[in-house]
Amino acid sequence: QVQLVESGGGSVQAGGSLRLTCAASSFMAYMGWFRQAPGKEREGVAGIDRSGNTNYADSVKGRFTISRDNAKATLYLQMNSLQPEDTALYYCAAAYSGYHFSLRETRATYWGQGTQVTVSS
Repeated sequence: QVQLVESGGGSVQAGGSLRLTCAASSFMAYMGWFRQAPGKEREGVAGIDRSGNTNYADSVKGRFTISRDNAKATLYLQMNSLQPEDTALYYCAAAYSGYHFSLRETRATYWGQGTQVTVSS
């Protein structure tokens, strides 16, 4: 069973930055970040494949950067220019194949427990 452990969440004022980290128990080809705000559905934020190809939700393009260290099986999300609407529980997710991973459809095989990000105005 693959384990994903997120860290780095916290509280920050609007305009601030946070860096999320996800440590995986083994290498995963497809990894990404999802988030869920209170009263809203879970949505995809950013994804990255084993080659470093990335994709982002329109709402975070230009502000968030996803990256990974394959040797350490670790995923990162650098979040800059944070806004109150970015407040959510952020989940790390992963899959061995692209068929089982989709930001748009919020689909992944393995999920972390989540880390809270709160942005105040």
